[in-house]
Amino acid sequence: MSNPIVLAYSGGLDTSFCIPYLKEKYKADVHAVIVDCVGLTRTEKEAIRDRALKLGAAEFACVDGFPPLFDRILSYLIKGNVLRDRTYPMCVGAERYIQAEMIMEYAREQGTNRIAHGSTGAGNDQVRFDVALLNGIQNAEIIAPIRDEGLTREFTTAYLKERGFDVPKKTTEYSINDGIWGTSVGGTETLVSDQALPFEAFPNLKPPHLLDDEPEEITLDFANGLPVAINGHQMDPASLLSVLREFGRYHGIGMGMHLGDTILGIKGRIGFEAPVAHIIYLAHRELEKLVLSQDQRQIKDHLGDQYGAMLHEAKYYDPVMRDIEVFFNSTQARVTGDVTIYACRGSIFPLKASSPYSIMNSDLAKYGEESSGWDGNEARAFSKLYSIRTQLYKKTR
Repeated sequence: MSNPIVLAYSGGLDTSFCIPYLKEKYKADVHAVIVDCVGLTRTEKEAIRDRALKLGAAEFACVDGFPPLFDRILSYLIKGNVLRDRTYPMCVGAERYIQAEMIMEYAREQGTNRIAHGSTGAGNDQVRFDVALLNGIQNAEIIAPIRDEGLTREFTTAYLKERGFDVPKKTTEYSINDGIWGTSVGGTETLVSDQALPFEAFPNLKPPHLLDDEPEEITLDFANGLPVAINGHQMDPASLLSVLREFGRYHGIGMGMHLGDTILGIKGRIGFEAPVAHIIYLAHRELEKLVLSQDQRQIKDHLGDQYGAMLHEAKYYDPVMRDIEVFFNSTQARVTGDVTIYACRGSIFPLKASSPYSIMNSDLAKYGEESSGWDGNEARAFSKLYSIRTQLYKKTR
């Protein structure tokens, strides 16, 4: 068939439903394309491919999305310690732009402008996908049956079962999106604010009270703001993040809940597992405290909040994002050194940090000790002058 539909495929419930549904409704070939931002094993890729073909996909492709994801997005999240509402590391949401771009490239190669995704009409991903597609492909025909036809997970489950495809009960109850930067979990309890998402809904992390891990230390080496080694062993970004993910999952690190504002202007709530982001941010921030000035860090925190809000709200392609990235790069020129972290039973904290650019290791002054840069009388005079502003305020009261 000509003009096939290229489906952004994940292997989950919604995109699994899309394959037979699109094939039946549009009488068109469906190409299922997964953009691997996780680091899937060969066995996992084969299982996803086999399921797609069994569901009726005419073609299946798996594209490596990690290099552009790390270079263009994750590296800046790390440099900026970027969180949404200073809580949520945006887990898989940050991947959507790269996934959409690589899906578009595949569609161009196939000579089609028809691209489908499995986003709902109430979430953020629909906007991220659509904005990327509308900015990147001329006359894009975006097909999103879950959103456009208001289909429920119960409907899509029943549709697949009627056609002989098994759907695990937990898949219907909870929507789980897994990525190297984190995992998001949505379900009945996240639709309201006064119900707790059960620990059983989190796919990879045990709750702290069930952990029996032993305390462990890990040292991260950074060069120009990015992690490059673990315990002295140099690694490429994909391997390093994979090692941190297993380390974090073993120690139960990075479980959380986020309640905030969606792109559509309503409140949203989601559970997440983000061991990689949690560990890297802690170490990176500790190193920055050692080598950056106070004003650098404060301005960087402000821009990190802005960057996170815009990335979350589908404004990744706004030119100001590139401007903020230039600032992030400038601040990281001396963020080089190592940080040792202690981890056990869901908790981590920094033990020590060192850098050839440390401001703390100056011979001019040491906290709590005598200084070679001033004497006691000068320190007394400074304290007196420093208090004048508040003294003047008190007199006016």
